[in-house]
Amino acid sequence: MKTLPLLALVCLLLCCVSSFAGEKKPASHGFTISETADEIQLSGGALDAAIRKKGYVSGIRAGSLLDKKTGARDLGFGLDIVDWIMEPGSDEAYRDQLPADLPYKTGNLFHGRGQKRSIEGPQICTQARELTPRVIEGRDFVAIEQSWRYRVAAPGKQTGSEWRQKIVFPKGRRYFISTDEIHARNASPAMFLRIDMPGHLKHKAGDSFSEIYLSYRGRIPSSEFLQDFAPDEKFNYRRDRDGVPKRMIRAYHIRDSKTGQDGPWLAGMTLNPADTSEAWCHQRGYICFIHEFGERPIKAGESFSAAFIVGYFDSIEEMERVYDKHRGHSGLAVTEAGWKLLKSGGR
Repeated sequence: MKTLPLLALVCLLLCCVSSFAGEKKPASHGFTISETADEIQLSGGALDAAIRKKGYVSGIRAGSLLDKKTGARDLGFGLDIVDWIMEPGSDEAYRDQLPADLPYKTGNLFHGRGQKRSIEGPQICTQARELTPRVIEGRDFVAIEQSWRYRVAAPGKQTGSEWRQKIVFPKGRRYFISTDEIHARNASPAMFLRIDMPGHLKHKAGDSFSEIYLSYRGRIPSSEFLQDFAPDEKFNYRRDRDGVPKRMIRAYHIRDSKTGQDGPWLAGMTLNPADTSEAWCHQRGYICFIHEFGERPIKAGESFSAAFIVGYFDSIEEMERVYDKHRGHSGLAVTEAGWKLLKSGGR
């Protein structure tokens, strides 16, 4: 009978040791990292985020970017989400020959009147199905690298262009830095990549946000987005028509749908404003923040990219300060030794 308390104590100690050994503690970079078959999860002092391996992939998983300061989360289908490689021009003459989701019909609320066509696909976020993101741990940051090769192409085009994405989470920051880069198998007089930047915005009659900020347009109240309209009908930006703005910042002001109280802004910034060829901000059941970059001549074997900052800010002035600190970059280099924004990106 006297041995029972001792056995119980030993069992308790073993359980404690086992529990302690299984804990995930932040490294010097300030993040805990956990991984499942489906996704990578990061938790830091300022942000939480998840990166999907399977299902709806690329960028940051919907609803996973948590602002620890305010408790706010992103309100769409994900952040920095990736679609097709495209160029100007209609596919009508050969549309019936196009595989998968490459056909691109215009003259509707989804695409507007702009003549565009897909060079390679399918859409990465919905059709790639599975990616193999890699974690890079630095002294004061965590980064994710992932890539994918396009597997279908329009008639006369080759498959196999490679998309690469880098995402850096600096310690203590309420935002991440990212790049999307295309290594092209095809030549084009005006190739561009379509992504969601920062990401689409779900709402019901403007309940989840109070206003939109577009640096090339100003502040727009939520009441402007109660009815559907085409991307080229309102709030559309085109570089060839509007010129290059001082900054390319697009943000939504989060609002508590229950209390009506304003929270932080969630912004997506294209650090070299000249990289953006077209930017949508239109209502089609949700607010669509399509972003297209590039649309310049490219030869087979060349590459192009754009760099972004995406995250939470308390004011437009804070966004502008961060933007101006990093302005003019189009690429991002990352190793365990550190990360660095680059002027010329993939070229």
